[in-house]
Amino acid sequence: TLVRFQLSLRKLSLLTVLLPLVALVVCFVSAYTFQQNEIHETHCKVYNVIPSISAITGISPERYIWRISIALHVGPRILIASLYYYYYLSLAHNVFPANKFPDLPQLISFLYWLNIIEISALMGVTYISNQDNYPIHEKIFITFMVSSLVYMLISIIVYHWTHPTMSSVQKLSYRIKATLFITSLICTVGLIIFFMKHRLYCHDLAFSWFALCEYIIASANMGFHVTVFLDFPDNYLLIMKKTLPVDAAAKND
Repeated sequence: TLVRFQLSLRKLSLLTVLLPLVALVVCFVSAYTFQQNEIHETHCKVYNVIPSISAITGISPERYIWRISIALHVGPRILIASLYYYYYLSLAHNVFPANKFPDLPQLISFLYWLNIIEISALMGVTYISNQDNYPIHEKIFITFMVSSLVYMLISIIVYHWTHPTMSSVQKLSYRIKATLFITSLICTVGLIIFFMKHRLYCHDLAFSWFALCEYIIASANMGFHVTVFLDFPDNYLLIMKKTLPVDAAAKND
């Protein structure tokens, strides 16, 4: 078998996270520098200093930078979701006794589809901006938030069940996952509170606090998914071509 191409999963995971992260930073700096009036505009017309992610990625030309980065990172995200699916299934036999978690395979499948829903929702909020269609954008955003949090929680549970004994690296991965989930959960509560304060009472800076929670959640989400860096430290993605033995090749000639 001839190896045509190989790529470290570490590099793939970093690339997958860097694409949206770098794009988000570029959009923030560009929009904050050149389009402050557009990104700070809210329905309440109150004082605001931190624009939301939807605001900085929903205007031109930043929207194109963001959409391209998300489109490019979707393929690797789906690939990594599939890798985790088969990875957890391969570790299911580590659970002892075998009937301790009888629904583990179904839970692993549910985890995979949660990941796919999260990726799809991210695509949805990216390509249907709040300026294009706010009601639809809002519903897709809620879908993304719920699927992301539930995915994190179940991922931590499955990781714990399939790793009855953990190496130091696996313990680190588990702790990072748990910490980022708790961070996301706390910030989600804050996000809801500040959103309600902004929408119902039009408090000054309420939307800024909402946006800050949103950025922390986005960062935690990226950090959670980059733990593939720790879960697959020495694994490679290979593209191979099957070659015929010398005798078989000679016969074909």
